[in-house]
Amino acid sequence: MTTFWIIIIVAVVLLIAVIAMYNALVTLKIRVESAWSDITVQLKRRIDLIPNLIETVKGYAKHEKSVFEEVTAARSSLMSAKGVKETAKAENQIEGALKSLFAVAEAYPDLKANQNFSELQQELVDTEDKIQGARRFYNSGVTELNTKIEQFPSNVIAAMFRFQKRDFFELSDSEQATAEKAVDVKF
Repeated sequence: MTTFWIIIIVAVVLLIAVIAMYNALVTLKIRVESAWSDITVQLKRRIDLIPNLIETVKGYAKHEKSVFEEVTAARSSLMSAKGVKETAKAENQIEGALKSLFAVAEAYPDLKANQNFSELQQELVDTEDKIQGARRFYNSGVTELNTKIEQFPSNVIAAMFRFQKRDFFELSDSEQATAEKAVDVKF
């Protein structure tokens, strides 16, 4: 009779362990999804600010057509991006385009003094900070989830319930080099 109780106790302990591991994986998955949602909200906010910024700059720098086209193309790219990798690539394009736009703005002292431009620029800077924070939070959640998916014994539970590793929100080496390169504007 004691063997029966030992088997029951071991089975209950194993069941509790499986439930705990499953719940931990679900919690991490939801945290990553929530973090991704935070990133998309901030990217949407930035996308919404860009047309206002472009219109403000256009009034001062009418002959800078290529910069405006580059920003508009990058914005469209970001709006149509699907998944983490495409979004990261589009994100790199828009950062480079915005650097060019701000470099053009530097050449127009009246524009720099314009209150609308200053407010829009500050809102974009604030949004960029929020995007960076959201990226860090997302990548932290991805690290936790991916680690849990690979660690024993939770990897067995993850495989049973088909939990999948997630991609980090990161730039490729070439994109990173482009993003870090100073913008060269010539008039």
